[in-house]
Amino acid sequence: MSHFAPPQIFANAKQLRNNLTQAELILWGYLKQKPLGYRFRRQHPINDFIADFFSYKLHLVIEVDGSIHDNADVKEKDIEKEKWLTENGYSVIRFCNSDIEKELEKVISLIEDKIKLIISEIT
Repeated sequence: MSHFAPPQIFANAKQLRNNLTQAELILWGYLKQKPLGYRFRRQHPINDFIADFFSYKLHLVIEVDGSIHDNADVKEKDIEKEKWLTENGYSVIRFCNSDIEKELEKVISLIEDKIKLIISEIT
């Protein structure tokens, strides 16, 4: 389940799980209800990365981007992370904090559409 993550990544993930942002808390309120029957984990280690939210069965990563993701160095790391994930069979969708905080219904609809698309591809 750890997807070959080193021990330090596990420690970092645990710390992040204990310090979710407001937007992550809002989205977790939805995801922990198992949308369309699929379980999600929060702050889950995958290789050298930590996925904000992850469904093992769907290989779906949901990223929540705050203002720090506007920083050039962070953007570069996000690109590297997403590239590695997609090259290794994961689907990635991203939302910014404001989308979750202001347009949660739209975010939920996009997540459910993505889940349905993945299901149709694997069946």
